[in-house]
Amino acid sequence: MAKKKLFEDIKQNPARIYRAPADVLRDRRFGDAERVEILRAWRESGDDAVNRAELDGLIAEVEGRLYSASNHAAE
Repeated sequence: MAKKKLFEDIKQNPARIYRAPADVLRDRRFGDAERVEILRAWRESGDDAVNRAELDGLIAEVEGRLYSASNHAAE
C-alpha cells in the first residue's frame, strides 16, 4: 500500500491500526506533521475508548516538536 493511501486510511479510523494514541508516535513511517494529523483525526472521531487527556497531551507534545524544529530552521 502506498504511504499516502495508508496515511489517508489511518486518518479515517486510527483505532483500526493503532492500539493506543501513543503508538502513533512510535510509527516511523510518518513525520511529526503527519502524526499530528492522525492524532487530531482520532480526537475528532469521537472514540470513547481513548483517553482525551492523553490524546491532547500527545498532540501538544508533537506540535511542540514541530514548533521547535521550525524555530531552529529559521535561525
